[in-house]
Amino acid sequence: MTRAQFRIVTFSYLSGSIPFGLILTKFFGGQDVRKIGSGNIGATNVLRTGNKYLAATTLILDILKGYVPVVITQNFFPEQVQLSALMAFLGHIFPLWLKFKGGKGVATYLGILFALSYALSALFIFTWVVVSLIFKYSSLSSIFSSMTVLVITLFRENAVKAIDPNFVFAVDIKLILFIFFILIVFTHRKNISNLKNGTEQKIKL
Repeated sequence: MTRAQFRIVTFSYLSGSIPFGLILTKFFGGQDVRKIGSGNIGATNVLRTGNKYLAATTLILDILKGYVPVVITQNFFPEQVQLSALMAFLGHIFPLWLKFKGGKGVATYLGILFALSYALSALFIFTWVVVSLIFKYSSLSSIFSSMTVLVITLFRENAVKAIDPNFVFAVDIKLILFIFFILIVFTHRKNISNLKNGTEQKIKL
């Protein structure tokens, strides 16, 4: 590993590992979000505290901690974009500070998509909203949306490039999107079980 790669790994992981949901709920609400609802530190579970402003702030900050390191890496080490994206994502899911028990990675994944392609991030948001309005399940929406992004990237690469000319395939971004999809399914394994059993909590939009 080169010195540059070490810096990218360290910065991206530490950026992704900041548990904004936990920090905000403890600081402003005096609650431990890990003891509420699903026990997750992400925005959806923060919303279950009843504070929509904290949930929205958590969502924005979790998006930024995926967006910022990838954009910085794109500008200085474009060949290392995959590495930065992966480490930011892993930082959110497996944060050192919380004994590697973090969030499900969806907001941070969206931040990474924003850095890579506005077209793909718009596709993710559109799909998530539509599925959420129909089924009212955040978990199902997240899994289906990340799968949609992967499928479109795999089989409609030229269409993505036509819509978003700035989408850079300097590295094989398909591989990292596939890894992200697998990890999102993994982090939602309990939700998938709940969906099968009919016990998954619905969201109020």
